[in-house]
Amino acid sequence: MQKPFIPSTLIASDITIGLALGSGSARGLAHIGALRAIEAHGMKVDLIAGSSIGALVGAVYAAGNLDALESSFRTFDWKKLVSLLDLTLPKSGLMDGKKVMDFVSTHLEIREIEQLPRPFQAVATDILTAREIALGTGDLMNAIRASIAVPGIFTPVYSDEHILVDGGLVNPVPVSVARAMGADFVIAIDLNHEAPYSRDKKPLSSLTQKAETAAHSSMDNTAMHPMHNDTSVSVLQAMQHFKQVMSTLDHSTSTRLKKWLEMDTGLNIFEIILSSINIMAAKITESRMKVDPPDLVIQPPLGDVHFLAFDQADKIIERSYQSALQALSTLDPAVFQTHKRRPIIGRHKSN
Repeated sequence: MQKPFIPSTLIASDITIGLALGSGSARGLAHIGALRAIEAHGMKVDLIAGSSIGALVGAVYAAGNLDALESSFRTFDWKKLVSLLDLTLPKSGLMDGKKVMDFVSTHLEIREIEQLPRPFQAVATDILTAREIALGTGDLMNAIRASIAVPGIFTPVYSDEHILVDGGLVNPVPVSVARAMGADFVIAIDLNHEAPYSRDKKPLSSLTQKAETAAHSSMDNTAMHPMHNDTSVSVLQAMQHFKQVMSTLDHSTSTRLKKWLEMDTGLNIFEIILSSINIMAAKITESRMKVDPPDLVIQPPLGDVHFLAFDQADKIIERSYQSALQALSTLDPAVFQTHKRRPIIGRHKSN
């Protein structure tokens, strides 16, 4: 990435700058590029509010470990993605999420939100009350896990009297949360403003084929190398177990199930759920930004990036970096001289 000229007026600004990092599944890798551009532009971020994948990236950034996270995602491939799928029998979600959180924990040594060097809040949704819950204290991993709990894909998080799921259902780009935390100037990163696949209409069945190829490859490698314990093997084993259980049904039911399993619609359940939620998130974001507009919005062009494209980190990060630089270049430095720094709600020192 080419570093831009850094305006001294921005470095010396004496206002509280907050980030509102939006939801967007794999598009959330764009937060990394935008954060790099903000840093290169000489702006010091004081506080962070994140929703869904924005909460995950935001927490790691608040902890000062963005380099490691970026390095991990830049080497991500379908084999790695499949290894994180801990499928469960569908009761409250397709995935338990433990393997995903194990991956996140390798980039976060801090376990309590209060211990983060910068104030941070993760947005989740309480499905019992339909209320937005901003998690700014307590267990950091639980807060992230709740915020990324896409309904139908991840099982919910049970916390006190709440049942928490993805924050993108109520506040996809949490500008209001950043302001409530004390931000004078809010930079919002919106990842869902473009319709999914607006530029690339290729059948989504190719995603499933990639995942199946990765899983089968892992099984073949395990057979050749018994000491190799790739967790992606468990994905196919779980699917095979599920089919075995279903085979005990009566002939009529099993026949219908077999036809359903073999039906090639070009869509898989992950993509259907994620696309539906992100379309909804785009509409909610549009409405909420009219009521509480950010001071600067960064909207990387990601219409051709599907929501499971974690293997396209290089493209997503670079595209977002350039988009963020362009948005930042439109700022009038004078705006940073019109504010005085306000106290941050919940400001704390790291241990």
